[in-house]
Amino acid sequence: MRFPPPITLITLLLLAATPTLLPAAPDFAKDIAPILEQRCLSCHDEHSAKGDIRLHQAPPASLHATLLDQISGPNPAMPKKGDPLTPDQVGLIRQWINAGAPWPDHLTLKDNPTRDLNWWSLNPLSDTPIPFDQHPVDHFINIQLANLNLTPVPDAEPITLIRRLSYDITGLPPTPQQVDTFIQLSQKAGLARAIETTVDQLLASPAFGEKWAQHWLDLARYADTHGYDKDKPRPNAWPYRDYIINSLNHDKPYPRFVTEQIAGDALHPTEPDPDSIAALGFLAAGPWDHIAHTEVGENKIDGRIGKHMDRDEMIAATYNVFLATTVQCAQCHHHKADPIRTEDYYRLHAIFAAVDRADRIYAGPTPDQQKTLHNLQSQITQYQTELDQINRSIQTPLTERTQTIQTRITQLRQQYGIPPKPSFGWHSAITKNPHDIKWVQVDLGSLQPIHQIRIQPAFDNYNNIGPGFGFPKRFKVETSTNPHFKTDVTVLLDHTQADFENPKDSPILINHHLAATRYLRITATHLATRQNDHIFALGEIEIYNHTDPQKNIALGTTVTALDSIESPPRWSRNNLTDGILHQELNNPTALAELRQLEQQHQTIHNELRTPEKAQRIAQLETTLTGLNQKLQTLPPGQSVYAVTTQFKPQGQFKPTSGKPRPIHLLHRGDINAPGDLMLPGMPPLWPGAQPEFTLPPDTPESTARLQLAQSITSTDNPIFWRTIANRLWLWTFSQPLVSTPNDFGRMGLQPSHPALLDHLAIRLRNDPQHSLKNIIRLLFTSQAYRRSSTHHPHNATIDATNTHLWRANRRRLTAEEFRDTLLTTTDLIQLDQRHGPGFQDFVIDKPQHSPHYQYDQHDPENPLAHRRSIYRMIVRSQPQPLLTVLDCADPSLSIPMRDESTTALQALAQWNNRFVETMSRHLATRLTNEAPTPHEKIHLATQLTLGRPPDPHELTALTDHLDQHGPASLARVLYNLNAFIYVD
Repeated sequence: MRFPPPITLITLLLLAATPTLLPAAPDFAKDIAPILEQRCLSCHDEHSAKGDIRLHQAPPASLHATLLDQISGPNPAMPKKGDPLTPDQVGLIRQWINAGAPWPDHLTLKDNPTRDLNWWSLNPLSDTPIPFDQHPVDHFINIQLANLNLTPVPDAEPITLIRRLSYDITGLPPTPQQVDTFIQLSQKAGLARAIETTVDQLLASPAFGEKWAQHWLDLARYADTHGYDKDKPRPNAWPYRDYIINSLNHDKPYPRFVTEQIAGDALHPTEPDPDSIAALGFLAAGPWDHIAHTEVGENKIDGRIGKHMDRDEMIAATYNVFLATTVQCAQCHHHKADPIRTEDYYRLHAIFAAVDRADRIYAGPTPDQQKTLHNLQSQITQYQTELDQINRSIQTPLTERTQTIQTRITQLRQQYGIPPKPSFGWHSAITKNPHDIKWVQVDLGSLQPIHQIRIQPAFDNYNNIGPGFGFPKRFKVETSTNPHFKTDVTVLLDHTQADFENPKDSPILINHHLAATRYLRITATHLATRQNDHIFALGEIEIYNHTDPQKNIALGTTVTALDSIESPPRWSRNNLTDGILHQELNNPTALAELRQLEQQHQTIHNELRTPEKAQRIAQLETTLTGLNQKLQTLPPGQSVYAVTTQFKPQGQFKPTSGKPRPIHLLHRGDINAPGDLMLPGMPPLWPGAQPEFTLPPDTPESTARLQLAQSITSTDNPIFWRTIANRLWLWTFSQPLVSTPNDFGRMGLQPSHPALLDHLAIRLRNDPQHSLKNIIRLLFTSQAYRRSSTHHPHNATIDATNTHLWRANRRRLTAEEFRDTLLTTTDLIQLDQRHGPGFQDFVIDKPQHSPHYQYDQHDPENPLAHRRSIYRMIVRSQPQPLLTVLDCADPSLSIPMRDESTTALQALAQWNNRFVETMSRHLATRLTNEAPTPHEKIHLATQLTLGRPPDPHELTALTDHLDQHGPASLARVLYNLNAFIYVD
C-alpha cells in the first residue's frame, strides 16, 4: 500500500477537523442596508408586508432563496417599482445570503428614499459643441432625424407662417396688413429674414406678454375667486396677473422673476418695491378654504387641517412650477421615487409657517403710512387675541356648568318640534361703515295695546357663525303711531350710548305697557362686525298684549326696513313675523320652563362674567373700535391678494405678525400625530441646497423664503434651468421635450432630446441678462419651427406622434384665442384697455354668501367685456361654459400643458353660443359697411377670419351661402371652419 506524503496527510487531517467556512459577507451598513432601504422597504417594512415578507429586520433563513429568486434573472419580479436592481446590487445580495445573511444586533431599518442624485434632471448640465454655421436648435433636431431615417418636411408657405407666428407669440390673428408685409418681405429678403424681423416685432408688442402670461397663469393656478364651498370673489388678485404680463413684456431676468414670486418682500425690506410685492400673488394664487380659515379657525382640528393644506398648496406650487418636482408626495411618507424625505417636506412647511393669504397693500401709501398700517394691524391682532381669550374663559366653564340646562332645553325643543336654533331671519344690506344707521319695523295694522316685546337674535347656522349673528352693538327700540316715526314716538329701550353685549341666543324681553300703538321700530346705530364689513340681523319679533298673553299679535304683520337682503328662505323681512318660534312652541307649560331655563343660563353667564372681566372686555372693545377708526383714516392704497403676515382679522382668521407657527413632522401626514419640531430647510437635490437653514435669532420670516428662492435660482441648480427651458419649448412648439413638464423625477418621463434641453438651459443660465425673450427668439427662428404640418407617410410609420419634429404640430386655437379672435374680426376688441381689475362676463347672484355666477344673464353686447380674455375674471367653482368646453385650464390646479380635444359639444357651442351668435352679427355689420359687393364681402371675411383669400372652391361655396342666408350666417360658418379653428 502506498501512503500519501506526510504533508498531504497532515493537510487532510486538518481539513477534516476544520468546520465548513462560509464566504466573506459584504459590509451590511455600506452595501446591503442602502439597497434594502431604498428599493425594498416601501413595500416590505414594519407597516407593510406585501407577500408576507418584511425586510426591516433580519429575514428568516426560509426566505433567503425566495428573496434571491425574486430579484434575479433577465426579468426579475422585484422590485415592482422602478428599474430592476443592477447586476452589482444583485451580486451583493447573493454574496450576503450565501454568507448566511448576517444582520447586526438590534438593528431596524427604516424606509429611506434614494438619496441617489444620479438622475438625468439632477445631473450637472452638459453642453455639446455646435458648428458655427448651424442653428443650435436645428443641429440637435437634425441629428436625431438622420439617426432615425426621418425626412423633415419642407417649410410652410409664408401665408401659413405669419398666422402661426402671430397666434403663437401674441395670441391674436395677423391683420391683413401684417400678412401682406410678411409675404412681401419673404419674397424680397427671404423667408428666414422675414421671420426674424416679424418675431422681433411681435415680441416687442404688448400682446406678447398678454399671450404668454396665460401660459404662466395656467401654471400658477390663478383665478379671481377663492374656490371651495363659498368661492367668494378675490377683488385684488389682478395685480399679480398684471405683474406677470409686465414682467414678460419687459423681459425681466428669469431668476429675478422667480425670486420675486417667492420672496419679493425680502428684496427691499425697508422700502418695499410695488412690483416685488405684487409678485407674491404667486404663492397665494391657488384655492383657499374660506370656511376653514375664517369661520373654523386654527383652534379647531378642521382649521389646522385647512392651514396645513394651505401651506402644502404653496409648497407644491413652488416645486412643481419652478423645479418640476413633486415634493408634495413626501407628505405622508418618504417620496417613493425621488430623493425627498418626509423631513425635507416639513422643513419646507417651516419656511412658509408665518404667512397667510390675504389682501396686502403694495402701492399708494408712503413707507411711513405703511409702517403705521402694520403697527395698527399688529395692535388689533394683539387686543383681539386677548378679547377672544377672555370670552373663552367665560364660555368654556359656562358650557360645563350649564350642561344639564342645555340638555333639558334640547329635550324641550325636540319634544315640541323647536329647531335647536332659529335659523332664519332678516338681514340688512352690507356696509363698510359700522356707524351707518339701519332700521327695521313692524306694522301691527291698527292701534293695539301691548305689554311685552320679545326680540330673538339671529343664528346663522348655515355659515357656522353661531347665535347672536348680526346683533347690533348699539340700538334702540321705539313705538309710534306714525310710520315715519316723526311724531308720537315712545322709546322702550335705548342702548345707543354704550355697547350692548351680544345676547347670543337669549331673547331680548321688553315689558312695557302701552295703551295703543301701531308701529314698532328697532334702530341700529352701531352695526355688528361681520368680517371686513358690517350688518344688522334679527331672528324674530314677537309682540303680546293683556287680552291674550299667549297670542303673538305681530304674527303675519307687515315688515319694512331701510334695506334688506332678500334671499328666502334664509333671509327675508317676512321671516321676522312668520311666527315660527311661536307656532312650534304652543305649549304654555313648556314655554314657561324654556324661559326659566334660559334665565338660569343667563344667571350663570353673569356670574362667570365678573365685573373685572366685563370691564376689561369693555376696555378692549373700546380700544379696538379706536384702532379700527384710525385704520379707516389711512389712505387705502392698492392691495394685492398675496402672502402676508399683517392683515385685518376676519373672524377666526388672524395674522401671525411675522411669528412662524410651530411646524412638526406629522406621522403619516396626520395632524393629530405630531412628531419632531422642524426648522426651515429644503431637500438637498443640488449643490448648495441646505437640508437645514442657518438663521440667526429674530430673523424676519421672509429671510427663509429668500434663502429658498436664492437656492432654487442658483446657477448650480440644473433642474431649475431645465424646467424653464422645457416650458419655453412647449409654449413654442406645442409639445414639450419632456412630456411631464411638472415632474422631472423618476415618475415622470425622460427628455426626447436631452442634449438640446441642456443646451437651451445652459444658454439661458449663461446669458448675463437671463433673457427669456432671447431663448424664445432662438426657437421661433429655427427651421424646425417653420416646417409645414403636412403628413409624410414614411415618417409617420417611424414617429407617428412627431416626437422628433419632422413636421410642425397642428393645433387648435386655445379657448382665449378663439374668443379674442371673434372680437378682433368684428373690430370690437378693446386692445387699449390693458391692466386693472378684470371684466365680468357673468352676473353675480347672492354675492353676500355663496355667490352664484350666472353666465347666461350676461349681455354679450356689453362693451366692458370686449377686452382680451387674459383680463377676464376667472371663477373656480363655476367656470365659463364656452371657454371650458374649448379646453380652458382648470384654475384650481397647476396646468403645465392644456388638453386638446375635439368633441361634439365644441361644435354645438361654436355654432349656438350667444357670444358666437352676437359676434357673427357684428362681423356681418362690418362686412356690410366695408365691402359693397358679395365678392368683396367674401374676400374681406376670409382675410379677417382665415388670414388669407378664399381658394376657388371656397369662393364658390361661400358666395352661394351668402346669397341664400346672408352675411351673419356666413360669419358663423367661417367661425366653424377647420381653417379658422386650427393653426397649421
